[in-house]
Amino acid sequence: MGNTDTKLNFRKAVIQLTTKTQPIEANDEAFWEQFWSESVTCVQDVFTLIPAAEIRALREESPSNLATFCYKAVEKLVAAAESGCPSQREQQTVLNCVRLLVRILPYIFEDPDWRGFFWSTLPGHSEDGETESPPLAQSLLSALTDLLFCPDFTVASNRKAGPDNPEDMHSIDSCEYIWEAGVGFAHSPAHNGYHDQNRTEILKLLLTCFSETMYLPPIADAHAHPNQWIQFFSSTENRHALPLFTSMLNLVCSYDPVGYGVPYNHLMFSDHREPLVEIALQVLCVTMENDNSGNQNVSVDGTSSGTAMDQNSDAGGPDNLFVNYLSRIHREEDFSFILKGITRLLNNPLTQTYLPGSTKKVQFHQELLVLFWKMCDINKKFMFYVLKSSDVLDVLVPILYFLNDARADQSRVGLMHIGVFILLLLSGERNFGVRLNKPYSVRVPMDIPIFTGTHADFLIIVFHKIITTGHQRLQPLFDCLLTIIVNVSPYLKTLSMVASTKLLHLLEAFSTPWFLFASPTNHHLVFFLLEVFNNIIQYQFDGNSNLVYTIIRKRNVFHQLANLPVDHSAIAKAMTKRGKKFAAPPQDTRDPQTMEGALPAVEAEPGTLKTSLAATPCLDKMTEKSAPDENHKPPTLKEIAETGVAQSIQPVNEIQDPVEDTSKAESDIKPKLEKTPSLPTPPASPTDSVASTVGPSETVARLPLKRATSSAGNWVASPEWVQSWKQKLPLQTIMRMLQVLVPQVEKICIDKGLTDESEILKFLQHGTLVGLLPVPHPILIRKYQANSGTTMWFRTYLWGVIYLRNVDPPVWYDTNVKLFEIQRV
Repeated sequence: MGNTDTKLNFRKAVIQLTTKTQPIEANDEAFWEQFWSESVTCVQDVFTLIPAAEIRALREESPSNLATFCYKAVEKLVAAAESGCPSQREQQTVLNCVRLLVRILPYIFEDPDWRGFFWSTLPGHSEDGETESPPLAQSLLSALTDLLFCPDFTVASNRKAGPDNPEDMHSIDSCEYIWEAGVGFAHSPAHNGYHDQNRTEILKLLLTCFSETMYLPPIADAHAHPNQWIQFFSSTENRHALPLFTSMLNLVCSYDPVGYGVPYNHLMFSDHREPLVEIALQVLCVTMENDNSGNQNVSVDGTSSGTAMDQNSDAGGPDNLFVNYLSRIHREEDFSFILKGITRLLNNPLTQTYLPGSTKKVQFHQELLVLFWKMCDINKKFMFYVLKSSDVLDVLVPILYFLNDARADQSRVGLMHIGVFILLLLSGERNFGVRLNKPYSVRVPMDIPIFTGTHADFLIIVFHKIITTGHQRLQPLFDCLLTIIVNVSPYLKTLSMVASTKLLHLLEAFSTPWFLFASPTNHHLVFFLLEVFNNIIQYQFDGNSNLVYTIIRKRNVFHQLANLPVDHSAIAKAMTKRGKKFAAPPQDTRDPQTMEGALPAVEAEPGTLKTSLAATPCLDKMTEKSAPDENHKPPTLKEIAETGVAQSIQPVNEIQDPVEDTSKAESDIKPKLEKTPSLPTPPASPTDSVASTVGPSETVARLPLKRATSSAGNWVASPEWVQSWKQKLPLQTIMRMLQVLVPQVEKICIDKGLTDESEILKFLQHGTLVGLLPVPHPILIRKYQANSGTTMWFRTYLWGVIYLRNVDPPVWYDTNVKLFEIQRV
């Protein structure tokens, strides 16, 4: 009953605040005290008792009262941070102020006229002439960071403390109060659920402060300047920057959701650590994403050229200390701790037990992938450590699991992009390809063909599944997927028969005349696949009898490519035939055993797309393709492969042929790009440059792989265009191999009457092509290189994930978010 009365009183105070048209004095303590007394007991009550409409009404009709309300809440937090809030009542006041600001701040950010409000000064202190008071935002952030290391509130006290013996907050060395052992801190404090809950609420407010980014449109001009909130938080002005960074990093990397492995323990005991780990992970990702300096101080090996407190002369302000600290981690034991923590959590959803639902499953794998991405991007020493051993496979397997699981769900297209980007980044290093040769023995429950082979086979089979059964919005990723396979192909010692068949199946689908003539860029997919085959034949022929055998069996595909018709009539005939073939799509779209027992992917139902990342540059033009005929259903690649009919599955773009001479390519592509509209480079083509790893037969080249939207909507293939790339098809090595081996294989089959492929495979295993093939070509490694398009995409993706993950309470729900589009179902 008492609790109901206090909520009623709180609601009356809210109504008073929102209905009074006259300004309420800041010194009316009796009125303001109603909001941060012990009335409200949880953040959900605050969201229920302060409706969105009333906050907006207060902002529009009584702006002075909203301003005073915010000032008073910050004032209370500053006072609590000064005193160390030793009493229970003061701690409750802090939590209530934090919850109220979490509720109010998004509505301040959604109005452009209010965004600068928190960067004004406290009332009555701004014009005193002597000492200028800091902006309200700085006072708030400083108070919150102090409160995150407040003894008996968010950390355990190192001495006997209480109302009569409070610790001096100014003299506290927060490095002694780091929340968890790990990087730079050896002592592991005892877990305290009360402290974890308080940290979670304060971090939630910090994340809300940083979310001003959500209310800016996804255009470069709007994000030209760093987020002021994050900039101050990650600067030298924050005296707790280092302990906060290590606390959050150690917290995430030390978290073990399974614990001692007692079945169903997560149902019997509440876990206050998981929400804290999740919010700490989000804050970490956001603070590191805000860095606009381009990491000028980070050298190639990942070490920093200055101290943690260096001033960034280029940006005119302090470095992002969170990025700086991350780049300076160098001890192997720290790398081991971080990698084990990330892989433990990434593999958690894949855990299988005999008792259904007996193990706790965490759901923040997308934030973990962003953290891993930032670690590899910022600290190259960490990436080299990851690739140094087979531990990288503990990252690869869950990524492939998530990619396969999300391939048919349009609401998870962002997860597909981040997973592919990470693999593209790793594939740029030789060690990644070498590690893929480790046998794949861990059986993760996935709808892929059963195979015996290596992690390379696993990767190729999953990529084939994505390309053939994924939804249409994944089509811009096809060249990235094939680039990854190209990058690792020179190091793959033994491909299984299943993986070899999948690669040839892709070439068969991509090399049909209809498909090649349907788009100005479709032929690049064929170039990539031919490069894969050439790399394996030239550098790993001995162990790849399965692939060689499959190429021999499918040799007609290569002969058809070499004899591709280039005359007008053949092109017109191919395109006309395609039009007839797809004029009336067949009713029966069942999957006939193409995937060797795998389950067919189910297309996402209309309306399942919770968040549409409209800012994703590579998706900008996807809707234009289907505009002419809304009822026409484009064929899937699976249908193309089965019927021999092809359709454009690649957005219109400009991408240089993988084998084209660099200087000529640059001169060829520049005039075309100058005529196209200025568009941000989409994240689906982040391979803006090609560089090789150090090796005796490897060279360095610069290869622009820019996507641009074609100005011609109804593009038609011409004989000159077909001839321009057909003559560059890298078929010499494959044709020479076929020329040597096919007669030998046919002779053995006739002489010995062989009908069993195992005998042929034995012959191929002992065969050699030494001295018979053309001179080995240099190995080209296409490395990931960030650009403005990928930067904006990552920002949009990360905040989209945070928006969807924070539903209790729904911090940003029903506010006017501009960074991405919300689709409600």
